[in-house]
Amino acid sequence: MVVDVDLKPINSDEVDLKRPIIVAGPCSAESEEQMLETAKGVAAAGVKIFRAGIWKPRTRPNAFEGVGTEGLKWFKTVQKETGLLVATEVANTKHVYEALKYGVDIIWIGARTSANPFAVQDIADSLRGVKIPVMIKNPVNPDVDLWVGAIERINNAGIQQIVAIHRGFSTYDKSIFRNAPHWQLPIELRRRIPEIPMLTDPSHIAGKRELIYDICQKAMDLNFDGLIIETHCNPDKALSDAKQQVTPDALKEILGRLILRDPEVKEQLMLSLAVMRDKIDKLDDKLINLIDERMSIVGEIGEYKKDNNITILQNKRWDDMLKNRLTLGNKHKLSEDFITKLFSAIHQESINKQTTIMNEG
Repeated sequence: MVVDVDLKPINSDEVDLKRPIIVAGPCSAESEEQMLETAKGVAAAGVKIFRAGIWKPRTRPNAFEGVGTEGLKWFKTVQKETGLLVATEVANTKHVYEALKYGVDIIWIGARTSANPFAVQDIADSLRGVKIPVMIKNPVNPDVDLWVGAIERINNAGIQQIVAIHRGFSTYDKSIFRNAPHWQLPIELRRRIPEIPMLTDPSHIAGKRELIYDICQKAMDLNFDGLIIETHCNPDKALSDAKQQVTPDALKEILGRLILRDPEVKEQLMLSLAVMRDKIDKLDDKLINLIDERMSIVGEIGEYKKDNNITILQNKRWDDMLKNRLTLGNKHKLSEDFITKLFSAIHQESINKQTTIMNEG
């Protein structure tokens, strides 16, 4: 399903925003001095949009929850002294009104808010008749429909300059990341809304600064439109998310190392790709046929279990099978994560099929 959303590119009379669009600034506004020093640093790195949070949704009480409206005055100083566009997060209608009153150029809706349709609708209603770019982070849970819904609500309010921010997803799985990137989900969003600009937030995906460059490069390799990188003049002393923020000098180094690949495929290269893609299509046909053949046998096993009053799930069999597939996958240099997800999905579909058989009649 392709979603019909009427979008226009983010632009400004003063700033020509070309790929990659870079948004940078501290996780939280802490003081006017910190804001201005950081803003001057990111401007020197070639950045055109400055970001900072002034209302911070914290997981637990008594953590630093931002300076509030006072920080909006500091944005005015940044605008005046650097000429940067400024952006901040809003989570309710009061935040929207305050941000608009102080002339914030761009607002974004955070991951906790985008997961709540009621909150997004309230923000959308407060934006009717307003012309301002809105960036929408993916919900904390890996749900593309929820993300699309947030975009639709804002778009239905008349906002046409909308950007999606991929910031990763909460997960119980062990990972090197703070938030699992699940790259297939922003890719699916772009399939449904092809014209939407997509930024990646490597800071919240990584959780630690040493991983940020690799995530940035991955986003560029996937032809995403830009990056939103938490940058602080003294990150080790930051009042929030210290480990995932970089200095302006480190930001400049990261941006300087990025390789920007050509999104346009030339005719000769397209012909070569077409040959390889045709091979993939044929192999995928074989895969589907093999899975169909496997499911036919699964059905036979389901009938046998039903006739002999045997439970569907046999834990030892599943454990042995997965270990065997992991060993085989390792021989073929396939990652354990991929093999586990692949055969877990196949196993779940097998359970579904046998459940249907068990309950027939």
